[in-house]
Amino acid sequence: MSTRKSARLSAASDLKSSSSPAAQAMAPPPPPPPAPRGRKRKADAKATAEDGEDADGIITETTTAAPTTPNKRRAPKSQGLPPATPTPSNASLFGERGSTTPITKLKPKPAAVSRLADPNATNATLLSPESSQVVTSSRAATATSPSKQPQQQQKPSATTATILEEANRHLISVDDRMRPLVERNHCRVFSPEGLAEKVDPFESLCSGIISQQVSGAAAKAIKKRFVALFNPPAPDPDPDSNAAADDADSSAQTSHKFPHPSQVAACTIEHLRTAGLSQRKAEYVQGLAQKFVSGELTTQLLADAPYDEVVERLTAVRGLGRWSVEMFACFGLKRMDVFSLGDLGVQRGMAAFEGRDVAKLKSKGGGKFKYMSEREMQEIADRFKPYRSLFMWYMWRVEETDVSTME
Repeated sequence: MSTRKSARLSAASDLKSSSSPAAQAMAPPPPPPPAPRGRKRKADAKATAEDGEDADGIITETTTAAPTTPNKRRAPKSQGLPPATPTPSNASLFGERGSTTPITKLKPKPAAVSRLADPNATNATLLSPESSQVVTSSRAATATSPSKQPQQQQKPSATTATILEEANRHLISVDDRMRPLVERNHCRVFSPEGLAEKVDPFESLCSGIISQQVSGAAAKAIKKRFVALFNPPAPDPDPDSNAAADDADSSAQTSHKFPHPSQVAACTIEHLRTAGLSQRKAEYVQGLAQKFVSGELTTQLLADAPYDEVVERLTAVRGLGRWSVEMFACFGLKRMDVFSLGDLGVQRGMAAFEGRDVAKLKSKGGGKFKYMSEREMQEIADRFKPYRSLFMWYMWRVEETDVSTME
């Protein structure tokens, strides 16, 4: 009996001591409530920060939150033709000058200058990447100069002021369905103003590498940061000094220019990557710079070499594939007889040009050449020689033009 009484007293003492604040602080936390029964759910994932390389080739830091099940929404039915291909946006970067200078500070574009032009030669005015010396093709002059040809082979000489007009007439004469495309779309690339622009081939090829696998807007942003790596911002001038303000305006027009190959070749990969380049793209850009520094690639070579040699020399450079070289030849060198069989946008435009339902063809799939075979593309394009570059440019614009007007 006494044993039972002592046990009850001991239990009461323990209960009283456990209700004290000290005991509550030392007590272990209560166990979690049991999970509600029902269908199985994925375990909540802890948010983690991960450093990695995204699809655009830019090193980013992302935070992964707990997974949730998004609400399913039905995609709206497509109306009319699919959106135009983004290919021209990226391809045009091959002929675009880079600058971090505000637009208001830029010098006006040069006026058109009439000179001899040849659809089978380089028609661009090129700049030497190191010295900015102007280089033009000697082949265009010799190919169209009457003094260099026999009397029976002489033809009216095309000039940079007339070659676009002549090429458009040729395209329409081959196929009258080209007429609405020509009338609705002005190809500035081969216009007198476009052919008057000076192109730095090193900058043009670097732009092509930067634009690979990213959107046009992302490529422009990366290129701007790349240029800024070699053009550190100048200190703010004294606002009370008019002379300092004038100096700032003049330096803004000249200092923010694309770097020389020697500057890029001497730069470390780590520093190049701070502009947003991936490891591989930084290596490609530096390797290209080394080709210009060593003399394997020169502006005069690109201006004078036949098209096949240009393709062979450039595709041997790491990071430059066939499509990149074709776009450089078209937009950078302004060669007028380039045609890219591997461009999906050209393929789709040609299918629409031939009156095919590209939306239905897309849904069927069919691999790379789902709209039209490579052989058929070649056969159609060959009819428009020697102005296939212009024909290709119009094929990018087919879906922006009422196709029914071509029938």
